[in-house]
Amino acid sequence: MKKTTPSYLNFNAKNYGWKPDINYRHHPELYRIGKGEQGVLICEPYKSEIGKYWRFKDEKIASESSEKIFDLFLLYLKEDDFVGADMARKYLQMGFTRARRYFNYKGGKKYDSSNNYEQLERGSGDPEKAKSAEIFYKKWKEAEDYPYYKQLKVEWKKKYG
Repeated sequence: MKKTTPSYLNFNAKNYGWKPDINYRHHPELYRIGKGEQGVLICEPYKSEIGKYWRFKDEKIASESSEKIFDLFLLYLKEDDFVGADMARKYLQMGFTRARRYFNYKGGKKYDSSNNYEQLERGSGDPEKAKSAEIFYKKWKEAEDYPYYKQLKVEWKKKYG
């Protein structure tokens, strides 16, 4: 089996497409859609607006969290704020991926940093997190398939790349 290491080991903040000192509401032209959840923990003011609601400890909390984030997604769409809507969509996606990580690996840790970043045993995590992941997955896909979101995404890409 090929040994993998965490991508964050070679992280270069200088070359990263998202910067913490930019207000992306005022400068949507500097935002990059990116791959997956990229930029989600950096882009302000959305990180502060959405991140405080992002929780997945159990099924009830994940349900409340995903509903609140989806409500913000709809609010951003109502305001024609594609960047905000895309960030909310990313938080829903991250709710799914992080909950799955905690389901797959005890404590959510995939690599053992004390042992040359060996991958830890899969299947040792919290079964409750699978329920949380499923809740976020449904909301993430609902956001991704939302017609007005798709329209704004096409328009944003034409305008900004």
